[in-house]
Amino acid sequence: MRPQPSAHTSAWRTAEVVFGLPFLTALALQWLVPLGLPRAPFGLVLVVVGVLLSVAGVVVIILGRRELAAYGQPTDPGYPTRRLVTTGVYGRSRNPLYLGAAGVLAGIALAGNLAWVIVMLALSIVLCQVWLITPEERYLTASFGEEYRRYTATVRRWI
Repeated sequence: MRPQPSAHTSAWRTAEVVFGLPFLTALALQWLVPLGLPRAPFGLVLVVVGVLLSVAGVVVIILGRRELAAYGQPTDPGYPTRRLVTTGVYGRSRNPLYLGAAGVLAGIALAGNLAWVIVMLALSIVLCQVWLITPEERYLTASFGEEYRRYTATVRRWI
């Protein structure tokens, strides 16, 4: 079986869309129908945890993009993957870019007391699985076969 040229051919099937549009929707809902998280007695703790979670998410995204760049691999849809990257953050998570995005948004939700962001983040994770991860896994299996199957057996999808 010959693999397709890339996992995604639509510019709409990106992490920026899958996480970004629900996040913008959450902000609009927060403005229209404010929904907060219970704060007492841990208000400051939630802010600190939220900031740390967001920073950790950004760091994971940066490390993931750097690791792909080190191997000359694309992060944009429509470009073929020529090499399986299994080092760095990819040795801990098969999807560190998506994990980082989820961390950033969860952190924003906690720090900003934005419950709608948590609700829409759940939708983003489902969309990410269906629209992004499933096609990527099919593509990588077709492209790298047994090497990718061994990788999936030792490295978890998210954490």
